[in-house]
Amino acid sequence: MESVNKVRLKYHRKGETIKGIVRSTGLSRNTIRKYLRNNKTHPKYQRTVIHAPKLGDFKEILHGWLLDESKLPKKERSDATQLFEKLQGCGYLGAYDQVQRYAKAFKQGTHLSNQVFIPLAFEPGEAYQFDWSEEHVELKGLIHKVHVAHFRLCYSRKSFIAVYWRESQEMLFDAHIRAFEYFGGVPLRGPELKIVR
Repeated sequence: MESVNKVRLKYHRKGETIKGIVRSTGLSRNTIRKYLRNNKTHPKYQRTVIHAPKLGDFKEILHGWLLDESKLPKKERSDATQLFEKLQGCGYLGAYDQVQRYAKAFKQGTHLSNQVFIPLAFEPGEAYQFDWSEEHVELKGLIHKVHVAHFRLCYSRKSFIAVYWRESQEMLFDAHIRAFEYFGGVPLRGPELKIVR
């Protein structure tokens, strides 16, 4: 991007010729002309065809694995490194990046297009979100672990937090009471709370 700006500055403001810019920058005449003609801030190089000659014989195997794994939960799927290692076990001698690119193209083209996304829209007071987190705080020079209850209204995104020493049932109830007092009411729905008896 810096070289594009330099070329344009030299040509338009300083009045240098293309030949002079070629000498001072070392760029080719065609590149300089492209920078001057194009309104984009920086050039982008994109391959139109990605050749993967060593992957050729193994594409069917890889495609089968990716197809099988697309039906599994996300946490149980193999990443590109694991797929690469499995392919090496089958005799693949090519590079890792070919496997990575193929897996990425498969996920973008096949797997993601099958998913359905529903936009979330909420009415005021309809729903809230709740979760706990563990944080470390410094009190009087000592580091302590505390539990933080996080609340967020889904419509307004207004948030509330409460900090406790423990994450127990009493703290859960107290955090909800304090949050609903702060919000000025109880939303119609929220996460399912598991109460231990």
